[in-house]
Amino acid sequence: MLDPKLLPITRALLDIPARLLIKLGVTADQVTVAGFVVGLLAVPLLALEYYTFALILILLNRLADGLDGAVARRTQLTDAGGYIDIVLDFIFYSAVVFGFLLASPEQNAVAAGVLLVTFMGTGATFLAFASVAGKQGIENPSYPNKSLHYMGGVTEGFETILAFVAFCLWPQQFAMLAYVFAALCWITAITRIVAGYRTLKKGAANSV
Repeated sequence: MLDPKLLPITRALLDIPARLLIKLGVTADQVTVAGFVVGLLAVPLLALEYYTFALILILLNRLADGLDGAVARRTQLTDAGGYIDIVLDFIFYSAVVFGFLLASPEQNAVAAGVLLVTFMGTGATFLAFASVAGKQGIENPSYPNKSLHYMGGVTEGFETILAFVAFCLWPQQFAMLAYVFAALCWITAITRIVAGYRTLKKGAANSV
């Protein structure tokens, strides 16, 4: 929801470290993979209930997720880079939730399961639309530099980061927080389904 408004700010802030990485010979894909590995290290920390340390790694992962795009824009944007970026993002999101499940299976299992199903809903609506939108040549002015057509919603990247921060700060309330975030994610998924269907239906009619 807030991503389009925050995008110009984050891009300006990340441009300086991105230039430094380029001077060091670091590629965008290397930043993507390194950030993913760092993010996955949060899972055992969550399982062991070292929530503060896990949060640091989660935030580093999100920083890398912004930096890889900044590096790519200053060097070369590629479909391969965009592909690996979004795939690893979705794996990371699910892995964080799995970490909370491991921390307290008795209390968190059902809520974590609900949230994982929810992530499947938001991810599927986004990726399925992106594939067909690319085929039809549908433009996305809100995210002109994205490799895939990005559908917005109530819960986007910034809101997901806030949710993960809240999970780590108040782990005892994970179940309640997960249910609330899942409900917001389903609003996103449903609006994407409706908007995506209408857009593709209109596109098909105009092409006839």
